[in-house]
Amino acid sequence: MKRYMMFFLTLLSTLIMSAQHIRVTAPKHVAVGEEFQIEYTIYTQDVRRFQLGKLSAGLEKVFGPATSSQSNFQFIDGHASSSSSVSFTYVFIATKRGGLSIGPAKIFVNGQDLASTPVKITASNIANNSHASNSGSYYDTRERSRLSNSKIGPNDLFIKVRANKSTVYEQEPVLLTYKVYTTKNLRQLVGKMPDLSGFHVQEIDLPQQKTFHKERVGKRIYNCVTWSEYVMYPQVTGTLRVPPLTFHGIIQVNDAFNPFEAFGIDGGSTSIKKDVVAPGLSIRVLPLPTRPTEFSGGVGHFNLSAQLNKKEVRVGDPFTIRVVVSGSGNLKLIKQPIIKLPNGFEAYDVKVTDKTQLTTKGNEGNMIYDQVVVPHKEGVFSIPSAKFCYYDLLQRKFITLQTTPIDIRVLKGNGSVSDAMEVNLPKEDILPLKLGNSSLSVVDDSFFGSVAYFLTLGLLLAACGILSFCFRRRFAHHVDMVLKRGKNANRTAAIRLHNANSFMLKGNNLDFYDEILQALWGYASDKLNLPIEQLSRENIIEQLSKIGVSNEIAEKFIIAIDECEYERYAPGDEKGNMKKTFDSAMRAIAGIEESIKKAAPLISKSFIFVVLLFVFSIFSLHISAQSKREVDQMYQKGNYKQAVKGYENLLKEKKSAALFYNLGNAYYRLDDIPHAVLAYERAQRLAPSNDDIRFNLQLAQSKTIDNLTPEPEMFFVTWYKSFVSIVSIDVWAYLSLICLLICLLGLILYLFVESDIVRRILRMALPLFFICFLVGTALAIQQSLFVNSHDRGVIMSSSAVARKTPDQNSAEVFILHEGSKVKITDDSMGKWTEIELNDGRRGWIQSSRIEAI
Repeated sequence: MKRYMMFFLTLLSTLIMSAQHIRVTAPKHVAVGEEFQIEYTIYTQDVRRFQLGKLSAGLEKVFGPATSSQSNFQFIDGHASSSSSVSFTYVFIATKRGGLSIGPAKIFVNGQDLASTPVKITASNIANNSHASNSGSYYDTRERSRLSNSKIGPNDLFIKVRANKSTVYEQEPVLLTYKVYTTKNLRQLVGKMPDLSGFHVQEIDLPQQKTFHKERVGKRIYNCVTWSEYVMYPQVTGTLRVPPLTFHGIIQVNDAFNPFEAFGIDGGSTSIKKDVVAPGLSIRVLPLPTRPTEFSGGVGHFNLSAQLNKKEVRVGDPFTIRVVVSGSGNLKLIKQPIIKLPNGFEAYDVKVTDKTQLTTKGNEGNMIYDQVVVPHKEGVFSIPSAKFCYYDLLQRKFITLQTTPIDIRVLKGNGSVSDAMEVNLPKEDILPLKLGNSSLSVVDDSFFGSVAYFLTLGLLLAACGILSFCFRRRFAHHVDMVLKRGKNANRTAAIRLHNANSFMLKGNNLDFYDEILQALWGYASDKLNLPIEQLSRENIIEQLSKIGVSNEIAEKFIIAIDECEYERYAPGDEKGNMKKTFDSAMRAIAGIEESIKKAAPLISKSFIFVVLLFVFSIFSLHISAQSKREVDQMYQKGNYKQAVKGYENLLKEKKSAALFYNLGNAYYRLDDIPHAVLAYERAQRLAPSNDDIRFNLQLAQSKTIDNLTPEPEMFFVTWYKSFVSIVSIDVWAYLSLICLLICLLGLILYLFVESDIVRRILRMALPLFFICFLVGTALAIQQSLFVNSHDRGVIMSSSAVARKTPDQNSAEVFILHEGSKVKITDDSMGKWTEIELNDGRRGWIQSSRIEAI
């Protein structure tokens, strides 16, 4: 028995020593009869079991545990990282004065048992608390705990019902909210809203995973959550009743502290069924004022617009009249606007498209009414105005909206008959994602305009003399293989470090350390021209000093080798050890290269700079590919919302056409057309000649509401734009530099070749290639200006009213809807932006309703 007790005490001490992973938040002084809170936070998500420590006499648990979790997801340098924690919160009450304590809490985390630090509290100053006064006398702690667990009173679990309005007009939306308050461990709650008489009811989608938060009601702290929300549209007047609703709940009650739970022995729990009645309430519904004859039944705030898909048709050919009602209110319950067509026009059934979403304000969005019409007489006709009468809740009056008449020209028919009911809808789906390291251009890594571009341009312009010198020596001497090997040493080491980085990301520690050691020893062998059998720490230091490397830097290189061999078998965090080793190796090699560069000629410095730039770009692309692959997998699994967040986080680090393209696909799957159009437009600016981007953009634009005519332009302007966009900015930059390089090489040949025929050809070719260099540079500049311009934007709100002046009370000019692309002519007003349509119409819209491409 003593042996078992010693084992038990040893295990407890081990658990207590592990408490540094747990944070306990508790007061030091409390008042008798007053509730107070204690929170245990474990910095991980893998908590399999939590058991509260033993309570001392005079301490009673009132509520708990309330469990909450927190996760942080970040993209840093293109790599995903996360941190998480789980919290258990309890509410206690002190029933007597003196020193009180709570034993160490037992937690099973990541396959091991941990224990928190014990809690010590001093209770004094008896408070006049209803809980204490109603107790009468104090029972044994276990007895009080048993009684409180077996009896769940109305103050332990209840539901509040709230309506955001108690008096409304007929058809005015009312938000009904059911909010749960509990001090117990609520595991399940089920309740169904009955059919309400006199209401049209729609339920708002809330997350299936409920997240509780703490809220004080009176003197008690409750765990509360919004359980369900409904939008109700009263259909009749008078006092309408929302009846009480019974919810069926299951509450889990834990038994007293079980000291053997750390050994995997369950202490047991009890599930108690509890019915909770949500109280009913009454809504007073006022009748609308005397209704006009043309009243549509709409209550809220709306806009009205109308358009034709064609301005000119032939007799017998169908065209479509589109009427859009946008705004917020009871959009699903309105009557469609009626258009009285002139004689000689045959109308077909109206197709209704619902593009609304349910919010706490009611239905918001657009109701689209498309009517196919066939003309049977030629001439110029005016399509009459569409009218829509609704009751405005803000102005408290009926308002009649009216569109402007639209002219259409009907030409003589050609004898053919078209099927008026044939609908030409795009049957194709969007093209798939750009997976892996896509070749689509990357903005942040753009070559044109970068330091590398200007450095290359400067080197080429100054290379005539350098190349002449190099070519002259090349004719006299053979290539020094030893020198070549030394120059390639850093590149070979960089490749091995790149491989080591891949093993580190995969968690393959054995291959990682092997690759690091081979990179360090191989670098020393190649750089110092030492065979493997002569490699030693002393020889490396001696040979490095001969090429101008200080003893301090040489010692750091040796330390990096020793540290690699040590960290390979060091205990602790494997990922942290690998990261530390990788950084040490990088610094050691970089230090030697920096020392050598100070004594190297200009051509050597440039070469090393380009190689290091190439290596680090490979590392960066590799890390980005890792995180991009994770987000691509979210999309492929159908988690489109998470994919949107992932692509947007990646775009904060590095903008590329592939990421914008994938982001557009994710938004398209969510039926968020304006954001899809915006993403595709940005992708097309970076890769204007990509057919996949163009196809998906056209497919997304076909789902927008407005039929905007394309911007007119001369044919040669279209040809020129197509020629400029035939390749990306960087391709033009590379082509121009290649032409310049050919010019310089030709000049060298012209100077050193004795053949008259070669010189004659070079005299004709060199000016041509130099002109190509100038043209390529000019095209790259022009396309760069286009990509970085902010003169185009996309309407992001469901509707945007364009007004004559930047004033809310100004006259309405036209109405645009989500996804429409417009030209931005003035964005200097802050809250207002002036836009222009392709047909020349101008207007001011609120800046919050548009986003620049």
